[in-house]
Amino acid sequence: MVGRQEVSRHIEAFLDMMSAERGASVNTIDSYKRDLLDFSQFLLHLKRGPEDSSPSQIRSYLKKISGSGLSSSTSARRLSVLRQFFRFLVDDRVRDDDPTSGIESPRLQSSLPKYLSEDEVVRLLNVARERTGPEGRRIVALLEVLYATGLRVSELVSLPLISVSRDWSMLIVEGKGKKERMVPLNNLAGESLKAYLNYREYFLPPKKMNVSTSEFLFPSRSKQGYLTRARFAQILKELAIEAGINGSRVSPHVLRHSFASHLLANGADLRSLQQMLGHSDISTTQIYTHVLDERLKGLVYEVHPLSNPPSLPK
Repeated sequence: MVGRQEVSRHIEAFLDMMSAERGASVNTIDSYKRDLLDFSQFLLHLKRGPEDSSPSQIRSYLKKISGSGLSSSTSARRLSVLRQFFRFLVDDRVRDDDPTSGIESPRLQSSLPKYLSEDEVVRLLNVARERTGPEGRRIVALLEVLYATGLRVSELVSLPLISVSRDWSMLIVEGKGKKERMVPLNNLAGESLKAYLNYREYFLPPKKMNVSTSEFLFPSRSKQGYLTRARFAQILKELAIEAGINGSRVSPHVLRHSFASHLLANGADLRSLQQMLGHSDISTTQIYTHVLDERLKGLVYEVHPLSNPPSLPK
């Protein structure tokens, strides 16, 4: 049996590996830590640590999660974290076997990504453009860039000032795993950024706060030095209500989905979309094939030479 101090040591070693070797983001590390500590808490009454738990105990933990009303996607995510943790322990020779190897993931209900119609995005942008002053210029720039590029919200708000190309036509984005990719900007997004930069100094915190913000495109007084995801999401919901859209339907991630869905609907190919979204595996991008399927059906009906065959002789 391993003591609680050693449990903490193994978890921290795993998290260090995920950060140093896999390039996991701070948010991912925090999420993994919460999940592993929750599993550790479950095992306390058994006087066990996660590194020496058994398959039956892991199944009991997943059953408890399911019984507490948490979604199957939450159960699947936590099992995924445990799988990675135990593989790490096996690789590190802390234990000889992986107790999750025989455990099946919970079945997930397939759901289409939520996205706005093109008309709803236009309404959202029009409402944003009605706002004046520094706050107005910033939210227009954020919205234009998000809808033009499909960036993850964490990528968007933390963009460095130097990420914009000199001709305002390209962004250099550091995504998951610290992988860089180049994403094109359309003219509207480039012009919105230019207009916003005239007001950027308004958002710089006082020097006495000792917050380094000179590197960020969207600085703020937050401890990170840039606009927080929560604040951006809050502004989006305010704009949605003004535009006559249910606020619960609008979030930065929904706009990312909207970008992808609209791009595919208007002729983009899946590989190009994968590169722009920063997906390492095209299977992730394939969640948008619901749009592609409809477009392909339309092409068959409109373009195929036999889609409107001549009348057959009687």
